[in-house]
Amino acid sequence: MTRRSFLLSAAAATAAPLPFPVIDTHIHLFDPRRPGGIPWPPADDPIRSKPTYPDRFRSVSSAHGVAGAIVVECSPRIEDNQWVLDIASEDKSVVGLVGFLDAGKPGFGTDLERYAKNPLFRGIRYGNLWGRNLAEQLGNSRFIDDMRLVASADLSLDTANPNLELLEGMLRLSDRVSDLRMVVDHLPKIQLQDSQRPRYERILADFSARPQTYVKISAVLLNRGGRVSYDLEDYRATIDQIADAFGDDRVLFGSDWPNSDPLGSYAQVIGIVQEYFAGKSRQQQEQYFRLNSKAAYRWTER
Repeated sequence: MTRRSFLLSAAAATAAPLPFPVIDTHIHLFDPRRPGGIPWPPADDPIRSKPTYPDRFRSVSSAHGVAGAIVVECSPRIEDNQWVLDIASEDKSVVGLVGFLDAGKPGFGTDLERYAKNPLFRGIRYGNLWGRNLAEQLGNSRFIDDMRLVASADLSLDTANPNLELLEGMLRLSDRVSDLRMVVDHLPKIQLQDSQRPRYERILADFSARPQTYVKISAVLLNRGGRVSYDLEDYRATIDQIADAFGDDRVLFGSDWPNSDPLGSYAQVIGIVQEYFAGKSRQQQEQYFRLNSKAAYRWTER
């Protein structure tokens, strides 16, 4: 870390809380001590394998004005949705769950009906995760029908691990199911070769014209060559490009905690985007850190 990065990192860690309550739209809950273990994170992960519950999340986030969070499921086991919902029922800092249901497979409709009855269940996640591939599923009529069920239930679709094929698949899916709200997770970490950038720019231009699509400016911090920079200037161009494409009312804050822990503290994760949005108006800040999450997930105050 350079001296400049060190000073910027220290400043972020002591930044004043924002003047409004923040909603973190991307955290994970899990407990490796559960019978049978868990699919993520790996049991031998020295940083991320600690039991993760809402009280631990509050201990790292409350000093930064974070009042609540959307939990994103990190397991392909259907019953693990209920495990999170049971925890959330007793902790009002969780305002919603983006769960996992196996779209395109038999039983999806029954599972969706079951979980959609719970007002904390706000959508599902599907993408390049757990052996699934959204782009490949577009030729599966059952998958398209299941996406229509998600839309009719007024729920959202989050995508995982973005690449160009996934983003193009989302655009094609929005053509097929125009009322489906979709959220691109962790777009800042997409890996692109120089030859792919024109294609990426065309994709972003297509997203800009689709008001039902949202993006998480999350997973901003990156490890490049064994070094993590905490200097906003190393990330500004990437964030600018995404924010310009989606606009003020379709960008969301997400920390990816505790997956973010190997890259930096919660203070450093929120600090980098807080520094970026400090140059915006109060309204733009509040949209990113809170208001847009309501539009994307339709969560309610608890």
